[in-house]
Amino acid sequence: MASLFRWLARIVTAVMVLFVLALGAVYYFAQRSIPDYDVTRPARGISAPLEIVRDHANVPHVFGGTDADVFFGLGYAHAQDRLWQMVMLRRTVQGRMSEMFGERTLPIDELMRRLDLYRLAQDAVAVQDAETMAALEAYARGVNAWLDRVNSEALGRGAPELFLFSNDLAPWVPADSLAVMKLMGVQLAGHLQEEVLRARVALALPEERLRDIMPDAPGSGLAALPDYASLFEGVAPTDFALNAPLPTPDPLSPVATFDMAGASNAWAAAPSRSAAGGTLLANDPHLGFSAPTIWYLARLELSSGGVIGATIPGMPVVLVGRSAEFGWGLTSSYLDDQDVFIEKLNPDNPAEVLTPDGYAPMRTSPTIIRVKDAQPVTINRQWTDNGPVLPGKHYGLAAITPPGHVTAIGWTLLTAEDTSMSAGMKLMRAKSVAEGVEAGRGFVAPSQNVTMADRDGIALKTFGAMPRRAADHMTLGRLPAPGWETQNRWLGFDAYAANPAFIDPSGGIVGNTNNKLLDRPFPLHVSFDWGDTQRIQRWQKLMQGRAVHTRESFIEAQLDTVSITARNLLPLVGADLWFTGDPAPDGTPERARQRALSLLADWNGEMNEHMPEPLIYMAWMRALQDRLIRDELGPLAGAFTHVEPVFIERVFRDIGGAGVWCDVVQSAPEETCTDIARAALDEALIWIGEKYGGEQEALRWGDAHQATHDHQVLGDLPFLKWFVNIRQSTSGGDNTLNRGRTSGIDPDPFLNVHGAGYRGVYDFSDPDSSLFVTSTGQSGHFLSRHYDDLGELWRRGEYIPMSLDPALARAAAVGVTRLVPME
Repeated sequence: MASLFRWLARIVTAVMVLFVLALGAVYYFAQRSIPDYDVTRPARGISAPLEIVRDHANVPHVFGGTDADVFFGLGYAHAQDRLWQMVMLRRTVQGRMSEMFGERTLPIDELMRRLDLYRLAQDAVAVQDAETMAALEAYARGVNAWLDRVNSEALGRGAPELFLFSNDLAPWVPADSLAVMKLMGVQLAGHLQEEVLRARVALALPEERLRDIMPDAPGSGLAALPDYASLFEGVAPTDFALNAPLPTPDPLSPVATFDMAGASNAWAAAPSRSAAGGTLLANDPHLGFSAPTIWYLARLELSSGGVIGATIPGMPVVLVGRSAEFGWGLTSSYLDDQDVFIEKLNPDNPAEVLTPDGYAPMRTSPTIIRVKDAQPVTINRQWTDNGPVLPGKHYGLAAITPPGHVTAIGWTLLTAEDTSMSAGMKLMRAKSVAEGVEAGRGFVAPSQNVTMADRDGIALKTFGAMPRRAADHMTLGRLPAPGWETQNRWLGFDAYAANPAFIDPSGGIVGNTNNKLLDRPFPLHVSFDWGDTQRIQRWQKLMQGRAVHTRESFIEAQLDTVSITARNLLPLVGADLWFTGDPAPDGTPERARQRALSLLADWNGEMNEHMPEPLIYMAWMRALQDRLIRDELGPLAGAFTHVEPVFIERVFRDIGGAGVWCDVVQSAPEETCTDIARAALDEALIWIGEKYGGEQEALRWGDAHQATHDHQVLGDLPFLKWFVNIRQSTSGGDNTLNRGRTSGIDPDPFLNVHGAGYRGVYDFSDPDSSLFVTSTGQSGHFLSRHYDDLGELWRRGEYIPMSLDPALARAAAVGVTRLVPME
């Protein structure tokens, strides 16, 4: 027995030693891809010595002899810190992820191939101006120089993830950068999803109820839309796949739901509204969170002057930031740049679709998708005059496509005549608001509102091509429309001058929270669907509450966590519940409800991570909306994952008869809105108790509202997820200026998944006092100390200096990379 025990001890010891050795080996090879920033190296592709100074936060400040050399340095730095991210972006837009991930990503690859974005990017290389082409080529040389260094010095394949996915890395080319910009257009687009959802609801509800659940932004109303099924001759509502499943989100997919398709805040103050006499600008673009964040801070010293701000790895342009004289910020414009066209197939030849001139053949092109551990898949792509044909499995199109028809997508992004990169380069080099506005003339997609400030003036201008629609369009672009009808087809694009512009307004302040910008009649309406009806109310109050503003007041507004929505909805929903009911013993639902109402009655709407009220409020409103719509919409109610405040208000004010939503159709009694509000609160409190337990007063919103900077590939793997995911308790919510969009998906519907991955505040009375920060860190390597070092600052609402002073960059620098021309 003693001998057996000794042998068991030896075996256990040996296994533990082998495990430690294996772990050590993994660490050794993984850490080899962490760059050494303090080196001097020869490099092929530069004309003069080049310096990449990494300041204390690992922000690269690139100094070179020529602009081309500076863009080379940016490509080199991007590849050093974010190679895996760049690989994923490129493979996604190429439709080649299945080569790495197998059949799981086949639907994503198929969609990207059918949209043909990468070919369009390749063709778009020819339309860029000479200055942009020089930057694209130099940037690609910089990326490839780092790839050469990785290969020649065995630097751990450049990223630890590449040990798990050993596919070959092709050299970077200029088309890759243009393709990444197009991919951002996919991530920011949402009108296609909105059209499909609106059509599905239109098939299930009468028009007046559709107006409730998918309301227009407050302002002038809209004439009633036609019944969707009536658009197609001989088609009845029952002919549609009414019970088709809702699209299932995949973390690797660039396609977002409409309410996750992009948001942001930006505002600027003229010298007359600035305490220090210089213009002010604040910007925080909102995108889905990931580890690392999509944003990468950088400073470029160009012949036109220094520029500093946020880039996206893969593109040689500062997308948001400032120079010494000029600053700019981006917000999603929600310009309606997509349409779904229903194409009628020729019953005698399904390769043809009906056009205004009769049946015509679709253009076809086969493409082969290689799939890891499976046979290659060949798909036959089809295009009509209106755009690429997409099968019903994409975007949930099956549910709104009548029999004998297919769907084609019209989208401004789907063009080879795309000079958006050149326009971005001009914006980055602009020295004034006038030059910035002019730069937008060549911008195509994705459409953005650009808020600008120079030393004397401010402006907001919508960039992006605006489709020209006929005034008699059958659905006004809000529903899928018959593609063979002439009045539904695009008539080209409106002139750039038609895009909204607000230049040096008399009030001295401009801003955008994705709200409705203006009220123009169709077809110059810009959009019927906007991204915000709530944050704009709080922003307006904060801006108008001061005669003059400072950098600090702009920061205060950027970090504001007061929900104007909670302040508006709670008195309305709880009107008959406050301080009512008989005394109830502890432990009963009545007592729990009274305690919750007491807490909410004293609450000011601040979505503070340390408070219980935000959690009670959010759970109540979520349960309330679900109870209001579940009986009418059935499974389709699952598409409404977030509370729509305007819908709740319409119901409880009984606007247009919307109070009918409170009555449960299937039940015999006639429920009132008070009944539903009370039952929803009880349901919310039961859910909270089961999930979080404890006393109501001890609840923390931040426990539910954790920012989920998760690794898109490794974030779900046991053990590894503790190293690669970054989770932080956060304040804010769906409708606060400090926006933390919740997931809306069980079992953790309040996780913070979409928000300000970048924040910047620029003060042109003292430009070098400007500040910025990102939500994770500069490095994409989870073993690097710069993987998450900015994240805690971001969570606390702190920033780092955004200075163009070379001496400040060199002070306490983490390293200086010197590249010299290879002889």
